[in-house]
Amino acid sequence: MTDMTTPIIGKPAPDFTAESTFGTISLKNCEGRGVILYFYPKDNTPGCTTETQDFKMLHDDFLQAGCVVIGASRDSLKSHENFSQKLELPFPLIADKEEVLCNQYGVMKQKMMYGKQVRGIERSTFLIDASGKLVQMWRGLKVPGHAEEVLQSARSLT
Repeated sequence: MTDMTTPIIGKPAPDFTAESTFGTISLKNCEGRGVILYFYPKDNTPGCTTETQDFKMLHDDFLQAGCVVIGASRDSLKSHENFSQKLELPFPLIADKEEVLCNQYGVMKQKMMYGKQVRGIERSTFLIDASGKLVQMWRGLKVPGHAEEVLQSARSLT
């Protein structure tokens, strides 16, 4: 297990290169555009599906604000491809089975599920500006209204 880091607002966001539904992507590839990087627990679960659909619905608005949207979870690339096709996603989903990206962004947490302690992703979103600096982060967030809140913050980048 790699060390968990906690990204710091105002500092460069942790760089990454990862496999996604759009091929290999990295933070460096996104330079010149803002990045919305959101972590969610699992493909095809109610909250994660709603959150992903909300980001999809506002995708054009994020592009107009100069930002790309990237989703990430520990699901396999195959699971992501099916989820992405089902929802017709216009943005990539990163398959982080080894939890490298999750650990870089400090999103792995002990959670209670059905009375048992399990280790999983804390639903989190990171807003990174065009220079690669972390501007804002949301942790342990609630899905309703979240994508709209992120969009408002993304609009304030330009």
